[in-house]
Amino acid sequence: MAGLQARESERFLVAGVQMPISYRQDNIPSMCAKVAETMALFPGTDMIVFSELAMHGPLETQISPDPSKDIAQFQHLAEKHGVWIVPGSMYVRREDKIFNHAVVIGPDGSIQGRYDKIFPFQPFETGVSAGASVLAFDVPGVGRFGLSICYDIWFPEIMRALTSEGVEVLIHPTLTGTTDRAAENAISKATAAMFQCYVVDVNGLDGGGNGRSLVADPSGNAAYQAGQVAEIFPVMLDLGLVRQARRDGANGLGQVLKSWRDREIDFDVYRPGQRSAYLDSLGPLEPMKKRNS
Repeated sequence: MAGLQARESERFLVAGVQMPISYRQDNIPSMCAKVAETMALFPGTDMIVFSELAMHGPLETQISPDPSKDIAQFQHLAEKHGVWIVPGSMYVRREDKIFNHAVVIGPDGSIQGRYDKIFPFQPFETGVSAGASVLAFDVPGVGRFGLSICYDIWFPEIMRALTSEGVEVLIHPTLTGTTDRAAENAISKATAAMFQCYVVDVNGLDGGGNGRSLVADPSGNAAYQAGQVAEIFPVMLDLGLVRQARRDGANGLGQVLKSWRDREIDFDVYRPGQRSAYLDSLGPLEPMKKRNS
C-alpha cells in the first residue's frame, strides 16, 4: 500500500475555501477565481478544498448538464498551479439515478478519485441514491487521504472503513445551514480524536451553508475554526502527529485503533442481515409531520 510506505514529507498545506454559494446559478466562475486568489495569496498551498454542492448549489433542479465539462475547468487549474483540488460536489445523473458526487483532482490535472455520498441527508435529500464504496487515495510522498461528504460523518462506520485502509486525513466538504452546525463541529472533533486523524471540514455560506468550517487535529482539538464570513483558510497539517498518536496514543493516552484491532468480541449489530426490533419500531424515514392540535 503506497500510503504506508516511507514518506518524503510529513507536512501538507490545505486551504479551505468558505465562500457564498448561490442556489440559483452556476458557482464555478467564482470558484475558479478563488483558486487563482488562493494560489496568489498562499503560493505554498498543496490542496484546495471547497464545500459540498458548491458548483451548482443545493437544489437537485440545478443538476449539472455536463459534469465532465465542469470538472475539466478544475483539472486545467490544478495542472496550471500544480495543486490538488477538491471542488466540493455536485448532483449528477447516471441512467435513472441521481448521486451527490465529488472528485479529487491531482496536481497534474488527473482524476485521482471519485466518490458518491454514501449517506444522503434523508429524508430531506430526496431522490438521491447512496454511493456504494468509500474513497481512499494517496498523496505521493505525504500519506493517505480519504473523502466523505457532509452527513456521512454522522456515521462512524465511514471513518472506520477509511482508517482500516490507512487514511490519515479526512477531506470533508459540507453544506450545513441549519441549527445542527454546532453538533457537526463536535462530531468532526470527536471523529478526529476517535480515529486519530485530521478532519478538514469545509462549509459554505448563503445557499451553501452557515460557515464555521473546522480543521480538527488527531487529539480532537480545533487546529482552525472559521467564522461566518467568506475566507480562505490555509492550515498546515503535520501527519507526523497522526503517526505518533496512532503509535503511542494522542498525548500518550489511548491507542484507539490498536484497541479496535485487538478487540476480543464481534458486535452483533455488524453481522450481515442483522435487524434491530428497536430500530424497526421507530417507523419510516420521512419528514416530521405536523401534529394534530
